[in-house]
Amino acid sequence: MVDYKNMNMLKLGFGLMRLPKNEDGSIDIEQTTKMADLFIEAGGKYFDTAYVYDHGDSEKAFKKAVAERYPRDAYYLATKLMAGMPTITDEKQAKDQLAISLERTGAGYFDFYLLHAISDSNVHKYDDFGIWDFVKQKKEEGLIRHYGFSYHGTPELLDELLTKHPDVEFVQLQINYADWESAKVQSRRCYEVVRKHDLPLTIMEPIKGGSLANPMRAVRELFDAYNKDASYASWAVRYVASKEGIITVLSGMSNLAQMEDNLSYMKDFKPLNEEEIKIIEKAQEIYNNDQTIKCTACHYCTEGCPMSIGIPDIFALYNAKILDPTKDVKDEYLKITENKGKASDCIQCGQCEGACPQHLPIIDLLVKCREME
Repeated sequence: MVDYKNMNMLKLGFGLMRLPKNEDGSIDIEQTTKMADLFIEAGGKYFDTAYVYDHGDSEKAFKKAVAERYPRDAYYLATKLMAGMPTITDEKQAKDQLAISLERTGAGYFDFYLLHAISDSNVHKYDDFGIWDFVKQKKEEGLIRHYGFSYHGTPELLDELLTKHPDVEFVQLQINYADWESAKVQSRRCYEVVRKHDLPLTIMEPIKGGSLANPMRAVRELFDAYNKDASYASWAVRYVASKEGIITVLSGMSNLAQMEDNLSYMKDFKPLNEEEIKIIEKAQEIYNNDQTIKCTACHYCTEGCPMSIGIPDIFALYNAKILDPTKDVKDEYLKITENKGKASDCIQCGQCEGACPQHLPIIDLLVKCREME
């Protein structure tokens, strides 16, 4: 098991999924480097990336910003093997990801290695390709220090997996206050399963793809009434960090300002007090009645879309329309679909729904989004 209480680091983790970008779409290495420096100077050590993030550029950015500039004991690095992608069709493709990730990151070994985005629909690939035994073998070889998996499935399957694989050392779950009682994500029930097995957790999407950094107006008013100086993101991150058994809470920071904000309250972390917990509970009630599309903009759905539809961008605009029905979004819709497919271009092949960690009915939702055309 991971001795996370003696890791000597902030409970905040630097998620490398949404790194700052240059105008040409490439990762801004200069800004990423400054962010990494601030993070490490403040006592942060845990960096989280994945083979699939930014088509591998996330891992390469880590090498330039951290691995080439700091000694190996200055950081913990987590990355992930994703066998569940539609493009991964055989065992060799899946297993080759580890060697490629080692080359890209220059880390020498991974402190934390995850079987990525396991769900009820793709878990068979990890079994068919022998990935469980593969990572255990690589741990024996010293290329992996701890292995676990990130998860987007049902509590029942999670319990089955942890019973079947008792040597799993940690689990990564999507937890945030908006999803805690979600019937689709089932954050609370999955969290309870992991804790029943006496395992620690790393947390992804505490700010729900950035949406909780700018929550619904009613939620903003709740938070502002209690403390107008606290960022909305701080409520989301502290909510998760206050729970038991947490190794780290990953925040996918996209600029220096977000890093500075996160460090301002996580450098000297204080769990939520009773009054703050009650405020969060009121916010949860509001989100339980929310009708917006629960997309976290991970872009897994766009990887194999034959019509090149920018699904997360279309959903974000649709949500903006729901939150402000008077908003005219047609011009913005034309802009974001100028060089991509429109919602009406969907051929209903279903690959996006198979890739979606949130299990969204994307095909039906795109039909709704046609009203913006």
